Amino acid sequence: MPELPEVETIKRSLHPKLVGRKIRDCEIFYEKCIKTHAPEKFINGVRGATIENIERRGKYLKIFLNTAEILLIHLRMTGRLIISPKGDPVTKHTHVIFHLDNDLQLRFIDIRKFGTLYLLPGEELHKVRGYRILGPEPFGEEFTLEYFKKAVKERKKNIKTLLLDQDVVAGIGNIYADEILHAAGINPARPAESLNGNELEKLYHSIKRELKKGIENRGTSFSDYVDGEGRKGKNQDYLSVYHRQGCNCSRCGCEIIKTKLGGRSSHYCPGCQE
Repeated sequence: MPELPEVETIKRSLHPKLVGRKIRDCEIFYEKCIKTHAPEKFINGVRGATIENIERRGKYLKIFLNTAEILLIHLRMTGRLIISPKGDPVTKHTHVIFHLDNDLQLRFIDIRKFGTLYLLPGEELHKVRGYRILGPEPFGEEFTLEYFKKAVKERKKNIKTLLLDQDVVAGIGNIYADEILHAAGINPARPAESLNGNELEKLYHSIKRELKKGIENRGTSFSDYVDGEGRKGKNQDYLSVYHRQGCNCSRCGCEIIKTKLGGRSSHYCPGCQE
């Protein structure tokens, strides 16, 4: 699933291509990905609208239209948003095409069919539960060390699962949770309530540092993720533990382990993650 660095990279790659462009028309090939309207109403809602801005919130993309409505998109497991010339062949898993006024198209492609699109006025975004519950952005003013310590305090679930809770901090998924915990030297299975003040401070700074690194490297590409121009990221070349089971830890030399935690795969070093 694209996480914060991947969605941020997609946003940055799409922004100069989309802002100021008018949506001439829209085609829907898989109706179930549209969550707020019948297909024809969705098409009528975007047809003729001009794209004014693109923002990211957690793992969601927000495309602002001059109609005062927002196109809210969650890519889920395998979703892609790709800018394509109108003459390019339409691939098998293309579910929505937005036809732009410069003969380019914005295509929503999703092999697993879990991605979702919503069209809502800004004041109604709270109707989307996954969006409504989002916690603070890791680089936002609300995500302070004091907030983080309070959010983690007395929580009995393991710290890896807590980092994945979008209501605690928005945008972290499985890849970056593993990397963040390794950078902080914390075992993913530890109960959150067991972390002391120094460990929480290390973890707080690791969140910012690892997500920033992911953005600088334009995201992590293992299978499906590409940016809005179809380019892969390179952060996979700089991962410390994720997908590196059986390799030696670069910090202490111990063998990296892969295990299951809360139904999710977890990668960690038993030597330097206490």
